[in-house]
Parts: sequence; C-alpha cells; structure tokens
Amino acid sequence: MAKVPDKILIFGDFLKRLARDKIALCCLLTVALYLAAAVGVDIYTWYCKHTQTVPLYNRENMAQRYQPPSAAHPAGTDFMGRDVLIRATAAVSTAIKVGASASLISALIGVLLGAFAGYYGGRLDDLVVWIYSTFASMPTLLFILAFTLLVSKGFLCAPLAKAFGSVAAAFNTDSGMLALYLAIGVTGWVTLCRVVRAETLKLREAPYIQAAQVAGQNSFKIIFRHIFPNLVHLVIIYFTIRFAYAIMTEVIVSYLGLGVQLAPSWGVMIADGQNGLWRGIWWEIAAATGFMFFLVLSLHILGDSLRDLLDPRLKQ
Repeated sequence: MAKVPDKILIFGDFLKRLARDKIALCCLLTVALYLAAAVGVDIYTWYCKHTQTVPLYNRENMAQRYQPPSAAHPAGTDFMGRDVLIRATAAVSTAIKVGASASLISALIGVLLGAFAGYYGGRLDDLVVWIYSTFASMPTLLFILAFTLLVSKGFLCAPLAKAFGSVAAAFNTDSGMLALYLAIGVTGWVTLCRVVRAETLKLREAPYIQAAQVAGQNSFKIIFRHIFPNLVHLVIIYFTIRFAYAIMTEVIVSYLGLGVQLAPSWGVMIADGQNGLWRGIWWEIAAATGFMFFLVLSLHILGDSLRDLLDPRLKQ
C-alpha cells in the first residue's frame, strides 16, 4: 500500500480542525463567495469591453434617479438611476483586486527582505533594518494619497504615464487602481519583514539548519527549502489581515477622489451617496458599507482563526 505524503496528511489535519471551527468556516465561505463574485464581475466587464456594450452597473436611467429600495431595485438607485445593488456587487471586483495585489506585493517584499536579513545578518541585516525603519516612520496614508495623485491626475512624465497605462490595460484596470496596488503594497511590508526577520534569526540556529550548512548546502537552497516552509503560517496570517487593510485603504482613497476612476468602488459610492444623505437617501451608503463590512469582518475573523490553527506555539 502506497504511503500517503506527509504534506497531504498535514493539510487534511488542518482542514479537519478548520471544519470544527464553525465561525471560521462560515467566514471562509463568505470570502470565497466574494472571490467568486469578483471573478464573475471581471469576466463580465471584459466581455462588455470587447463587445462594446455598457455593463449593467453603468447603465443610467435618469427617470429613476434616487428610487428607494423596491422589488425592482432591492437597494434602490443612485443619482444617475443606476442600480445600487448591482454597483455594490460590481465593486467587489475592485476591492478584491486591490486587496490581493497589494497584499501579494507586501508579502513578497516582507518575506524576502526579512528572511535574507535574518539569515545572513551583518551589513545586509543593518541595511534592511534601516530601510524598514525609514518606511515605518513615513505617514503611510499621505504617501499613498501622494502617489495616486501623481498617477491619476496626470503629473507623471509622458513616457512613465504611457508605461503605467500599458500595464493597467494589461491587467484590465485603470492607472489609479494600479497606483493603489503599488502604493499600498510598497508601504505595507514592514510588519511582516520584522516578524520574518526575528523568526529567521531563531531558525538559523536550529539543528537541522546547522546540519544543512555543515553538509555544504547552498545558502539559497537552505532559505527556500528549509526556512521558507516554516514561515508559511506567518505569511498566511499576515496576508488575510493586510487584505482587509488594503480594502479599507482603497475605500478611503477612492472616497477622496484619488483612487479608482472608472470602475465601481465602494469608496466612490460612499462619496456619491453622502450628498443625498441629508435628504434621507441612505441606501447607497448602506449598500457600500454593508458589502465592505461583511468582507472585512470575515477576513479579520478568518485571520485570527488561521493564527490559532497554524501557529505551532498555539497547537498544544
């Protein structure tokens, strides 16, 4: 009888323990539902773009402006007669893309710099510590606002603006969103880098790491084969938390008019809806904040549960 690989057994044990946590499982299913909606919206947007049709979330009907929730429009209509529920659902794609892209950039930078600094030490460690200390002292939100302002308002030089436009088109997005991806990702790696560096400093003294060094294994092989697998739980936990932070940051920046320009966004919906709030037109803000609330809440609860399940110190 063939032996079952250890990785499959570990993954199966993780799934069993996750299934016993009903709240975490519910949050995981909620996040999966948001992801499925984001993929569907992105495919639909791509289809409309290539068939030159107006997407449902952008179809205007000025005769039905500011309609309250009804059977025809469960979440009402906005100031241009567009269906609020459809727009809030379409904005899921924007939130997921910003959250995933920014979190991946942050995780990549944080893990690489932290692992190499912790393993090699010396001047490289001093340099990495100086870099993340510098980034930690920066006002993050102001940096993100300034960067998105440069890109979205046309302050870049022509060649750089053209390059930004080409990359944005390749990812089926606009320059403002691409700027958000980069700005949030570049400013969000500091915490993970510190944690990974500290963990790597401990791991490099472990007997199996020293045995690999004595055996003459290449340092890159040791880092990628022996150290990185022991950092996976940190990356997963950080990714879920950073995902939620990136979504909230995108909403704030878009609310201020410096982020998303063309695609639906919860931040843009909140900014548009505030003008009618004093007249009792509450449904646009309610839909946007409701969609954001359940996604961010699910990510935070899921992150806490994954920490409990994956952190070796908490398994006992």
